[in-house]
Amino acid sequence: MPSPSLRLAVVGAGAAGLAAARELRREGHAPVVFERAAAVGGTWLYAAPAPAAATDPLGAAATHSSLYASLRTNLPREVMGFLDFPFTSASSVVDARRFPGHEEVLRYLEDFARRFDLYGLVRFETEVVGVRRDAGGRWAVTSRKLGEKGEQDEELYDAVVVCNGHYTEPRIASIPGADAWPGKQMHSHNYRVPEPFLDQVVIVIGASASAVDISRDIATVAKEVHIADRSAPASTCEQQPGYDNMWLHSMIDRAQEDGSVVFQDGHSIKADVIMHCTGYSHLPV
Repeated sequence: MPSPSLRLAVVGAGAAGLAAARELRREGHAPVVFERAAAVGGTWLYAAPAPAAATDPLGAAATHSSLYASLRTNLPREVMGFLDFPFTSASSVVDARRFPGHEEVLRYLEDFARRFDLYGLVRFETEVVGVRRDAGGRWAVTSRKLGEKGEQDEELYDAVVVCNGHYTEPRIASIPGADAWPGKQMHSHNYRVPEPFLDQVVIVIGASASAVDISRDIATVAKEVHIADRSAPASTCEQQPGYDNMWLHSMIDRAQEDGSVVFQDGHSIKADVIMHCTGYSHLPV
């Protein structure tokens, strides 16, 4: 006996939300996808930081994703596609590299949404602001159209699928003295291009993918780049191969009011910027 058709809310129109909507509809259900951006793509939708990012460089600040302009995938395209819609089959391939730039991933997701007629399921520029269980066991979803102050809609759904990712709440390193340090601090969430760091001394905290990418990106224009790695031995102070302006250090010990930053290896430098490439808080919804 076939299952009854359910009315389902899907939060987010990135890769997970699009795949969920397609599969739910295939099973005979009626999904509605809420997406606060004006297009599909989720974290693969590149956007310049909103004006609020200038006043909150350590925070999420706005709805933009965490992509920087030079970002490429760190997985081969063959393992990134859906089983019945391989990444290599997209009709609009422009960047054919095995590790393509972010624009190619977005084109693939757009192709996927068109191929399976998903655009009609998405309510763009619509933000979910609340979800609660009602007395009858269904889910009351409250949403608002961006730009319409005070206007909110509440609708009932049989279930809610949360596909909003976890790259929106920056996690910041704890640095003694940072509050009194006079330089600029920012999180990689708000990094886009290297040009603003021309001739500056930049400290990059972190040793994972974004820290590696961004430190190399910034090194093309910065006076100096110093990478602080908490997993490096305390005595670490090494110039990086292939660069005359990049060094790897142990973690920051403290920041000082005179603008200097002291590493656990004992070295002290006067820095203009501390860039936190320290990941995100994966909090329950």
